[in-house]
Amino acid sequence: MKKFVSLFGDTTEIFKELNEQASAYAKEKGLEYVWVPQNPFNQEEVIRVLKDADAGLIDIQTYDDEIFSQIKERCRLLIRFGVGFDQVNLKDASKEGICVTRTTGANAQSVAEMALSQILACARQLEKNRRTVESGVWVKNVGVEISGKTVGIIGFGAIGKKLAGLLSGFACRILVYDPNITKETEEEYGVSGVSLDELYEKCDAISIHVPYIPATHHMINKDALSKMKKTAILVCTSRGNIVDEEALYEALKENRILGAGLDVYADEPLSPSNPLIGLDNVILTPHVSGQTWDALWGTYEKAIDIAADFFAGRKLSKADLLNPDYKNNI
Repeated sequence: MKKFVSLFGDTTEIFKELNEQASAYAKEKGLEYVWVPQNPFNQEEVIRVLKDADAGLIDIQTYDDEIFSQIKERCRLLIRFGVGFDQVNLKDASKEGICVTRTTGANAQSVAEMALSQILACARQLEKNRRTVESGVWVKNVGVEISGKTVGIIGFGAIGKKLAGLLSGFACRILVYDPNITKETEEEYGVSGVSLDELYEKCDAISIHVPYIPATHHMINKDALSKMKKTAILVCTSRGNIVDEEALYEALKENRILGAGLDVYADEPLSPSNPLIGLDNVILTPHVSGQTWDALWGTYEKAIDIAADFFAGRKLSKADLLNPDYKNNI
């Protein structure tokens, strides 16, 4: 029986319940499941645990050859809990013959719902209204509706498609920037593929759903923000470094856009001294877009399925497999 170690989560009651369920499900799939939560992350402990495992379920911390070189004798599979992989050095993993995958789509609905909630919260100025009530001042800050408005989605993978489906209920016109979008996909989801500049200039709300790679570093910068409407809303639930936080702070402070919703940051946890915290036209949440029971269990379930398929020699999904060249070094 292959040993599958989960390094994700903390020791709160919800994760205890989820891991009990995961253990039972893994047993059904012929896997021995062991939970070793890493909160805080301890690299020495991670190496020790993975050296004695056939596969590992990992979080967002850095994984590179310092770890891979020490676990490669037994551990042949690492699965990212979620979809972002910017902290995993895929080249190093391939060099050591370690397969790296992710759980594409498992949390897509939850992240899409979070993005929508951020758009709605900004549109109705919920943070500003909350602060006025808290201060004892009864001022009614007037918001806007999103029904019938133009919404831009940057990145049209599993999450972007889910968000488009949710927005269709608001009769929104949806513009998409994704270099890989096809006419067939546009027609299927009722969206229009456009350039980034056109999306910035025409949209009332913009939601970001691209991975963090060198090409997307500070994609939302001073120049991009200057092209947006004064009434625009910007939401990011993907990765923090896609947005230049300093440029966003200046745009929000000077009311050059209506508002922003952020669930991810350049540095996490967010420092209490971050100037964004002082603004009343931004909604800030602690990287919880995928943190619903439904999404968490769906991710555990998919990760176990991937491990079972891998050890049974079944082909892995192209969307999940991050370094197909790992086979060259087995």
